[in-house]
Amino acid sequence: MLVRRAEILAAPSAVGVGPGPGTARTGLVDVRLAGGTVAEIGPPGRRLDRHPGEEEVDAAGGALLPGLHDHHLHLMSLAASMASVFLGPPAVTDAREFAERLGEAAGAARRSPHGGWVRGIGYHPATAGDLDRWALDALTGDVPTRVQHRGGALWVLNSAALREVGLSPHAGTGASAGAGEGIERTPAGTPTGRLWRLDSWLAARVPRVAVDLGALGQAALAAGVTGFTDATPERRPSDRAALAEAVAAGVLPQRLTLMRSCAETAETERPVRPETPGSDGARAPGGTAEGPGSRRQPRLTAGPLKIMLDDTDLPDPDSLAERIRAAHRSGVPVAVHCVTRVQLVVALAAIESARSRVGDGPASPTGSTGSTGPSSPSSPSSLVPGRPADRIEHGAVIPPELAALIRAAGLTVVTQPNFVAERGDAYLAEVDPDDIPWLYPCRSLLAAGIAVAAGTDAPFGHPDPWRAVRAAVHRRTPAGTLLGAAERVDGRTALDLFLGPPDDPARPRRITQGMPADLCLLRLPLDEALTDPQATDVVATFVDGTLAYSSGSAGL
Repeated sequence: MLVRRAEILAAPSAVGVGPGPGTARTGLVDVRLAGGTVAEIGPPGRRLDRHPGEEEVDAAGGALLPGLHDHHLHLMSLAASMASVFLGPPAVTDAREFAERLGEAAGAARRSPHGGWVRGIGYHPATAGDLDRWALDALTGDVPTRVQHRGGALWVLNSAALREVGLSPHAGTGASAGAGEGIERTPAGTPTGRLWRLDSWLAARVPRVAVDLGALGQAALAAGVTGFTDATPERRPSDRAALAEAVAAGVLPQRLTLMRSCAETAETERPVRPETPGSDGARAPGGTAEGPGSRRQPRLTAGPLKIMLDDTDLPDPDSLAERIRAAHRSGVPVAVHCVTRVQLVVALAAIESARSRVGDGPASPTGSTGSTGPSSPSSPSSLVPGRPADRIEHGAVIPPELAALIRAAGLTVVTQPNFVAERGDAYLAEVDPDDIPWLYPCRSLLAAGIAVAAGTDAPFGHPDPWRAVRAAVHRRTPAGTLLGAAERVDGRTALDLFLGPPDDPARPRRITQGMPADLCLLRLPLDEALTDPQATDVVATFVDGTLAYSSGSAGL
């Protein structure tokens, strides 16, 4: 494949600016993709000779970028959301709209010859107040209904759904094995229908939602996304198997990194390469025999250990530190979920204790060799005891004093700037005023020398990373209020949050010879596209050097 007349960014090292925004090369270049890599980059303004039978794409001055990587999302939940009813802002903003949409879904379930459940997502109490089973009963009656709060931690079931999962609506009866304290009850012991952090328990008791990972993957390709890091904390073995099969068969064309969970085994460690048959004998697109010295990258890899924290059930720092130490002894970094100030304080104390007990030092924020070469012992990508690439997920509230501790520990923050644009008005109404200036910070972290990358947290955030890029630049709430003006960044810096490789997410990739040919092509030069970042500007996406998506307007 030959991409002609493309604008590419120079590698940071080539322009002497270190990690961060690069500069456009002077003049347009031809780029050859072969063997799964960027095989050749022509001199500016000079055409490369076309090889016999080689396909061509005319970029016509558009930007050729590394494919975007979403560093934090939940794939099976995102796929399930495509078959669910969305019940929250901005699509549903008041109790009338909520009741209408839920009632329509219940009516459709009643008319179905096979019956069925209503599965609602994205709910926020600002729409119709705090939900319980009685509120849902009034709207859906005998149709089993479950509604998820947009934060993901809470499901609310109506009475019919409680009976279906073995929980009697009456006090003190019904099966609750394995549910722990997650079933909320009245003082009399009656279930309210509110289930906290019981995803795995609930999933074993409700009908499986039909998911279409292929449709999800194609939608992401259309946005230029060539990689995902799935951050699901307690992934079911069946979900992992479904994801691995989808990757191996090429149904899910993106490369996939699965964060480890405590429930998973060493099976997570086995990579799936594009040339290797999956468990069903299928090959991914472009699958050919892999020869010695091949530089093709595995499609499925293991990520850090995901650790969830909740304010209502925080572990003591010593026990959390022991979990972190155990991971580090295995050469595995940790990714700690922190959406409040107190969670971040506990996480930082535990990480410091874990490292000091075994002599660990902070990961070097500048020692990485980048994504095109092997990791060195001082690289944040190296999974060796003492240099773990530990991460803070979300970092929703990071005041300066905690930012200083993050910098000293050499941690990476994986943030979600899209939440400012999606939830900012609710934050302004509900969040402690002392925390408002430090919500989902970006510019201040970068200025402090902290490694920062981004994910969308889909389906709890919108899966389009270009929306997140736009949000990081403008930081406007849905109502147009500026939230955190000092945290705004320029467009190239915002885009770089999605350009790092999964094992070194804060080090943005650039188009260099020999790098994996996972790329996206825009219809415009980059600076022009970044004046109003849109997924619709993506005209082609390449995975392993093969054209995986074309909008039809690319110069093929």
